[in-house]
Amino acid sequence: MIFNSLTFVVFLVLVLGVWQLPLPWPARKIFLLVASYIFYAAWNPPFVILLWISTVVDWFAAQAMVKSDRPLTRRLWMLASVVVNLGMLAFFKYGQFLLDNSVAAASSVGIHYQPALYDIVLPVGISFYTFATLSYTLDVYLRRSKPAKNFLDYALFVTFFPHLVAGPIMRPTELVPQFEEAKYSNRRMLFFGLALITLGLFQKVVLADGFLGPVVEKVYDARQGVPMALDAWVATFAFAGQIFCDFAGYSTTAIGVALCLGFAMPDNFRFPYAAIGFSDFWRRWHITLSCWLRDYLYIPLGGNRHGEARTYLALMGTMLLGGLWHGANWTFVVWGGLHGLYLSGERLLKRRFAGFVPGRTMLGAIGALTFLLINITWVFFRAKDFTIAATVLRSMAGAAIKPVGMIAALPMIYASVIVAGIVTTHWAMRDKTLEIAIERTPAWLVGTIWAAMAMAIVAEQGTGSAFIYFQF
Repeated sequence: MIFNSLTFVVFLVLVLGVWQLPLPWPARKIFLLVASYIFYAAWNPPFVILLWISTVVDWFAAQAMVKSDRPLTRRLWMLASVVVNLGMLAFFKYGQFLLDNSVAAASSVGIHYQPALYDIVLPVGISFYTFATLSYTLDVYLRRSKPAKNFLDYALFVTFFPHLVAGPIMRPTELVPQFEEAKYSNRRMLFFGLALITLGLFQKVVLADGFLGPVVEKVYDARQGVPMALDAWVATFAFAGQIFCDFAGYSTTAIGVALCLGFAMPDNFRFPYAAIGFSDFWRRWHITLSCWLRDYLYIPLGGNRHGEARTYLALMGTMLLGGLWHGANWTFVVWGGLHGLYLSGERLLKRRFAGFVPGRTMLGAIGALTFLLINITWVFFRAKDFTIAATVLRSMAGAAIKPVGMIAALPMIYASVIVAGIVTTHWAMRDKTLEIAIERTPAWLVGTIWAAMAMAIVAEQGTGSAFIYFQF
């Protein structure tokens, strides 16, 4: 079930209707758990079993670690959780990738092998809920937090449908305490939640799918021909807008849905295209993933505690694995590697020019350069293979041979205006929050904008295409 579908609208109306009934709190949680399973099962019912396996294994592993004082026993239970969760992720998401690369490696040394067809469906959202459940057992093992008091609260944390398939990547300490005590949404929470849902769906349905997606496809999915430089740049900028509107649209909708139910979830995006530098970008883009990678990869790899060389290795290792998390393709690894290089180069420059305070003009220039270099990485993120990526990059560099125009004038203008509007909005809102901005805006203007977005969503009547991050 996807947020931008009539099925979900009906589902949400029914859930909110039952949620308002005067039921005991345990009964309300059971209802929400069942509703979350229905939400996931609507996509592919058998894969609910994977959720059950992950939930049960991690629950008992955490309980066993708390009851034991023996380091070896605790470590074995932690490893059991890691092996089960990462094992399922590796099998379903990376099995074909590993098999293809093994066959290629064998062929390079003269060993020819034709494996059986590896026809496995990728369970939607498996990367997201795997990271969420792993944080539970790892935090208990590291004694950062205590396990949930009862199984129902933990099971609801794993399957809570707003964040289940595409984040934000929640920590148990952020949601489980909210499930322990009765939570009821008030009028203000319902109003702001519905406003966020409208904004998120507008970003996805109207901007990402309606205007930007088709422009991106003209270049990145072209079956023949080489794009002109202008087409390549516009398509890449359009993808920068599309990926933001698609993913931030999902996160905004998810946060809004949770708020309508009375639960708070953390921001996942904070106007990332106003970033000044790459560390600032990752404090603003996919924030919950950035924090997860920092806490469970970067710091365990050494972080910045063991000298500069170790720090750069930790940065590169974290970003390479972060790239691989996004998809079983070497293009994603290159995308992550580029971000690792950017972060390492930024750190090196900060050390070299320690104490230097840039002026406002230079900060703006750094921000523009940051946005430009991030768009270079988006080429590898969007391209299906290196051949397409190389073609687009050559066109962007003005080195294409016999390029042709691929994007019509009107869609190109629409996409350029939208992306310019997104970047301008990000800079205007750089140090603000959406909630404060809404509260400070006159009610009549909020109502007008809200109605306009709702009308645009209805008028677009899209195909209900899945969110980009569902594939991860």
